[in-house]
Amino acid sequence: MKILIIEDETALQQSIQKYLEHQGYVCETVGDFAAGIEKVRTFNYDCVVVDIGLPYGSGLDIVKELKEIESKAGIIIISAKNALEDKLKGLEYGSDDYLTKPFHLSELNARINAILRRRNFGGSKIIQFEEIKLDPEAQRVTVNNKAVELTEKEYQLLEYFIANKRRVLTKAAIAEHIWGDEYEQVSNYDFIYTHIKNLRKKLIDAGCEDYIKTVYGTGYRFTEN
Repeated sequence: MKILIIEDETALQQSIQKYLEHQGYVCETVGDFAAGIEKVRTFNYDCVVVDIGLPYGSGLDIVKELKEIESKAGIIIISAKNALEDKLKGLEYGSDDYLTKPFHLSELNARINAILRRRNFGGSKIIQFEEIKLDPEAQRVTVNNKAVELTEKEYQLLEYFIANKRRVLTKAAIAEHIWGDEYEQVSNYDFIYTHIKNLRKKLIDAGCEDYIKTVYGTGYRFTEN
């Protein structure tokens, strides 16, 4: 899952990024209002973690922007202010949660997990598609109760496919979502084919049906039909 962190305190920004990447998330970071607005207008995210007090603007206006462009991202506001007014404004504008600094990174992670489960998988802690089961907290995958060993990127691909089941996903969308800013440095999408081929083989070898369908000239669809 892909997360944008909008935080101007460099040490905190880096701490959040390092912690969440260790949890298996793809993270992008910016440190001011203008860069945050540009990111949310240009790219799609599963969750946006945004500080209220930013250089050149307010994080609350980024929350408003996300709602105006009908983003599907979950939104968590973080702020040094423990003001009820800020919290109420954030919730009124459309944020999903609010954390007051200082906070434990494990608590932020738990809030993000809860939002993503609620938005993508109906709140369930276990994600299931036909004979495939995913445990996001352990990043564990089973097929017909048989464990399947996946790399971190293969797991992220599978989770992204299931979250967007039956939808056509372009190669560009897959690259942006799973690899974040890194994908802009590559000249083609051959690396996606390699990861998907390996994921498909591991699932089939475990006794799974082949749900990854190639949409020629476009990308892929994860579907039972």
